[in-house]
Formats: sequence, C-alpha cells, structure tokens
Amino acid sequence: MRLLNPPTTRRRLLAPALAGVLMLTLTATPAGAAGERYLDPKASTPARVADLLRRMTVEEKVGQLQQIAVNRMQGDCTWSGGALNETCMREVLADQHAGSVLSGGGAAPAVNTPRAWAEMVNAIQRYAIENSRLRIPIVYGVDAVHGHNNVIGASIFPHQLGLGATWNTALNQRTAESTQRAVAATGTTWNFSPVADLARDQRWGRYYETYAEDPVLAGTLAAGAVTGLQNRVSGRPVAATVKHFAGYSEPFNGHDRAPGDLSPRYLQDTILPPYKAAVDAGALTVMVNSGAVNGIPATGSRWLLTDLLRDEWDFKGVVVSDWNDVRLLHTAYHITDSYAGAVAAAVNAGVDMAMVPPDDRGFHQAALDAVNQRLISKKRLDQAVGRILTLKFQLGLFDNPYVDPAAADATVLQADRPLNRQAATESLVLLRNSGGTLPFGASTKKIVVAGPQADNLTDQVGGWTVGWQRVPDGVTIPGTTILDGLRDTAPAGTTVVGTSSPDDAVAQAESADAVVVAVGNRAAAEGEADMPNPVLAPDQQDLVARLEATGTPVIVVVVSDRPLVLGPANETDALLAAWNPGSEGGNAIADVLYGRANPSGRLPVSWPSQIGNQPLYYQQLPGTNGGVGSGYTPAYPFGAGLSYTTFSTGGVALASGTVRAKDNVRVTVTVSNTGGRAGDLVVPVYVGQEVANPLAPPRRLVAFTKVPLAAGETRTVTLNFPASRLAVTPGDMISTESPRVAPGRYLVTAGESSATLTVR
Repeated sequence: MRLLNPPTTRRRLLAPALAGVLMLTLTATPAGAAGERYLDPKASTPARVADLLRRMTVEEKVGQLQQIAVNRMQGDCTWSGGALNETCMREVLADQHAGSVLSGGGAAPAVNTPRAWAEMVNAIQRYAIENSRLRIPIVYGVDAVHGHNNVIGASIFPHQLGLGATWNTALNQRTAESTQRAVAATGTTWNFSPVADLARDQRWGRYYETYAEDPVLAGTLAAGAVTGLQNRVSGRPVAATVKHFAGYSEPFNGHDRAPGDLSPRYLQDTILPPYKAAVDAGALTVMVNSGAVNGIPATGSRWLLTDLLRDEWDFKGVVVSDWNDVRLLHTAYHITDSYAGAVAAAVNAGVDMAMVPPDDRGFHQAALDAVNQRLISKKRLDQAVGRILTLKFQLGLFDNPYVDPAAADATVLQADRPLNRQAATESLVLLRNSGGTLPFGASTKKIVVAGPQADNLTDQVGGWTVGWQRVPDGVTIPGTTILDGLRDTAPAGTTVVGTSSPDDAVAQAESADAVVVAVGNRAAAEGEADMPNPVLAPDQQDLVARLEATGTPVIVVVVSDRPLVLGPANETDALLAAWNPGSEGGNAIADVLYGRANPSGRLPVSWPSQIGNQPLYYQQLPGTNGGVGSGYTPAYPFGAGLSYTTFSTGGVALASGTVRAKDNVRVTVTVSNTGGRAGDLVVPVYVGQEVANPLAPPRRLVAFTKVPLAAGETRTVTLNFPASRLAVTPGDMISTESPRVAPGRYLVTAGESSATLTVR
C-alpha cells in the first residue's frame, strides 16, 4: 500500500485530531434495545452478523466496502493535513457509511506521538459509531511493517529481508508480537503485514519488504508473523494481512506494479506456497497484488480470489484491494468502460473491501450504481459485507471500540529495545573475514568510521518509517547510528574517529588500526526505490578503493535494501551485510565488530556478482549454456554466512527411507561446534531429485532450524517436513494440472551429508 500525496505533502507529518473537537470517553458501545442481537456480546458472531445484515440498507452495506484515508478528513480535506474536520468526517463516515479508515505512509497526527494516535483513532471511531444509525464501528488500518513504524518514538525493527536473514522463526514471531502490542495501543487494529512475496529480482523497489527468495523460508516466517500479530499478546486483537496476493514481486521489467508473466507451473509450485502458508496460519485478511499476472489484473481475477483462495484454500476472511486499484481496473487497465464496471469486476472476482484513496466520492457512487444496475448481486454484496462485519466482531470493535490514550506512550515508546537489538544482531551476515580481521582485538586502538551510511539513521531504518518513502526531512527519531554504536560502546583504550569527507577519511586511515566504511543506498519505497542497476554507487566504490590503498584493514558494512554489486567493496578485509537494521542497528553492528556477539545471519537471498542477471535465485533450473553468468553464479549464494567459530554438519538420517506423498518426513542431523566460542548455527535441509521431468532445481529447501552450540558441543537435531513440499506441477509446457509429488528417489542433504528418500 502507498500514500499518493502530492510531492510537497508526502514527507509532511499530518496534523492531529484536536482533542477538544470530539469529547472522548473510554466506555464500550452500550447494548441496544431488546431484539438487537448484534449488540449482544454473548451472541455468536454468525448470529450477530446475520442480525445486523438484515437491518442494513443498501447504502449502509455499500459503505462498508470503502476504506478511506484519514487525510480525507483532516484540514481542508484535500490532503493538507491538520486537525480532523467534522464536515468531511460527516461526508465520509455518516453520509457514505465508510467501513474502514487507514493511515498510509506519513498519515499521522501532526503531533506524532502514540497518545495522539490513540486520541485520533478514538475520535474517528466515536464519530463513526455515534453517527451510524446502527452504531457500526470502523476498522482502522496501518502499515506497521517493521514495528509501528508510522509513530515517532516506536521501536523500528529490521525490515523483513533482515528478519529473513536471521532464519529464526521464534525471534521473528516475537518481533510481530511486539508490533502487535504497539499497534493495539493506538487503536489501529488492522495491520497490513506481512509480505509473503518472494525476493527474486533485485531491481524491484519492494525487494526489502520480503523475507526471502525461497518459498519455504519466506512462507515459514510469514506464517510466524501472522501468528505473532494475531496472538492478542496485548489483550486486544489485531488483524494481520497476507500481501500482495499473488505474484507481485516479479514484474517483467523489474519496476513496481509493472505486469508479470509467470507460467502456471512456476506460479503454482514456487510463487503461491508462501501465501498459502500464511493463510493457513489463520490470517484474517488478504491484500491483492496491484499488478497484472499473465494478462489479468489480480484485482479482477476470479480464479485467484475465489476459485483458489476461497474454494481451494478455504480462506474465510476479508480480501482488500491495494491503494486505488479498483478504480485502476477502469482508468489504467481498461478492462471495463466505467467505474461502476470496475467495482463490479473487483467485487465479483472476490474483493470485499476497496482501498479507495484518493477518490472516495467517486467510488461510493460507482459502487451504488453497480448494485443498482445489478452488476453486483444482493447475495454477493451481503457476502462481502458479512465478511467485513465478521472481522469487526472478531476484533471486538462492537463491544470495546476505544483504547486508553493515557497508556499508549508507555506501551509504544522505545518498547522492546533488547528484542530489537537482538533482531538486528541476528540479521547481520558476515560474508568475508580475511585473515580473521574481525572481531576487533585488543591491538585495535584507533578505528576510523567513514562512508555515507556511517552516521545516517534515515537510511539505516529504511523506507516506510514515519513517512512513506523515508523519515521526513526535519524529523528526528530515536536510534543509534553505526558511528554512535562503535563510539559509545568502544572498549577502554579504543578511540573511534568519525570523518567529514572522503579526503578526511583517507587521511585518518593512514594512522588507524582499522577502517569501518558504511556504504549502501538511500531509503525509499515502492516506485522510487526501483533500481534498474542494483550496484553500489561509483563514488562509494571509489572511497572504498582509496581506503584499501592505504594498507589499513578495511571493513565494509553494507546498509542497503537489497544486495548490491559491490565492485572493490567486495575485495576488502571484511564484509558485513546489514540490510536496513532498524533503530538499534548501530548497537548491533558494534556488538558484532567488537566480538560481543557472534554473527549468525545467513543470506535469505542470492548476492549477485554482476548486474544484468536478474531475476537471480538459487533454484534456477539447469540449462545447457556454458557462458559466463548463464548458470547460478552469485558472488555469495543463498544461505551463505560466516561465524567467529567453526561448525560441522553431517550424519543425516531418515526415520523412514520410504514414504508416501501424504506423509511427514523426519530427518536427524548431527551438528558440532568445532571452534573455540559459542555460536548459533543455521541448519538447512535440502532435497534434490536424481531424475526429474519436468525439470527441477538441483536442490530445494524443505526444512530449517537454528541451533545454539557451545564451544566443542555436538548435538543431534530433528527436523520434520511434509512430503507434499516436494510437489510439482506435472505434464507438458502448458500444463495446468494440480501439483503432486512424483514417485521416485530423492536426495536429502544437510551440510556435506545426505540420505536417499524414496516416495512411492
């Protein structure tokens, strides 16, 4: 989801609701008169929904299909910001009966504090309820994609790509639970997260919002995020959203929202499984891909949103479009000649709610026209509205619609900093460590810190932070930069020196014991973040080369939203991939460089050796071209990463060497820490086929775990995976058969050890 503000307002923090405009209390909605069963908290949700639906007019039902940006009700109601405007609230909430409100990136109170957020959401909620004939609440949505990132002072976690690098399912779930507490405290009970798209094309601007290039790793982490967000750890429920369903991340030219062409086999076997895992985890909502796949806009695909999602996957929740995508079926894709036709196409395909900014008036009339012209049946309208009302009952909004603003600051501000620091630390991937350059030892007395990312919290936390693209100019958020982390936590006797320019950095390096140069790219989101040539900027490559020429050991820290072709930066003494590590990133990087933490991150994506080979992923099918770059030739492969200790992995054994396609496979692996210090080992299990037709990748991840090991410790770990993970779509080039597990021999591998599995 995005915020389509004019350029002059995109970076502006929007003004708050004035507390005096609407007097708030924290009482729950009172029970109605006898017979109003939908207001009875003791009644079942289906009974409450049925009772409410029969009381609603067509206009009230159509209003539930609308999700309106809060900007539309602030200031002069034309995206200007400011206090809530009661005239515009009346139009949106009372006249149009809007069912939902959202804050896109940057859409916040002008005094952007957790308390102000809670007061704003309470004010909107109270107005909606008290100006609704049937006292129907709104559900408020927000993109809390790495912590409650719209709120100044909230803990900003690593983006999903960094969490993918942890390979730590429990840690990922805990970060989602932390986000849940913060989101719930501000009354925003619908979170547009997690992203279940795959990271396979480094050019794409939303690459960093994904967990991994592998469907099992991405799906497992997305499922864990759903569980964490919906765990009710705060005592107040929040809905998770699986997005962007489906196939959003591989546009044909690498640019956001460009069409994609995905074969049915690739779509079924690789693209869809992560979404399925997240849906199976119980996600209450799904957001639709903004793009078109195989010539069909996803927002208008009945096969995707009904035949597959509803009928085959048995999804019961709410399907919401992405930003303005229903209207775009008419104005951009031209699959229909009217707005009413576009609304009908989306709703009949399976969309229940339209994220309609910036055109709520046009949508409202178009939706009414579609119903009145019988383009949308009354049955389908009731079905969509019933799902939306069910979500509101599940979230407790009819019975407990308000939050306590007085508690919001204490719940949100800098919450869970130790967890945030742990997540950032485990996300760091040590890719190069020539001669044991790291960690710094007692002889390292002077450390020079250089590079554009060294003291740059805005780029460190990444896009979707306070503003849509990045932290707005002039806004300060709490956090620790790399320079601050190294300087503030330096051992006694170690001096850390910042630099003012490349020339200053080179001069200081001459007398230093080590140079840490932090490089990367600018924080951005969606289209602005598209990067046709994902390469480290020439001036940064030049800086690294000049520093290397001094002869002082150079440690490159890459703070970026994707892997970059590095040039000379790939030839330094040490190389650390830091991603967008969040507000605790500086402390985390210092912990690793000083040796207080042992790096345990592993690449969740392939790191390219040169530009021009996108998409790039380890599951590339075998070919016959022997030319340079025609095969899988990354600079660092999927799963790569070093530690300060050494490990061995072997002794792979199967509980049963013969299974059926419906069985689970149990694998035991012996792992050892053969070094001198404790460390965490990621243990991936791969499967390959000896003979495969259709073609299969040389190996596919089927299971993984992360194991803490003391120095010298040996353990046997057990991993399980369903044999159904081996399924592929059978048949010839244009096969549309369902995936199934082919009988035959498979090789199960962990480390250098393997065992043969037979599927019968």
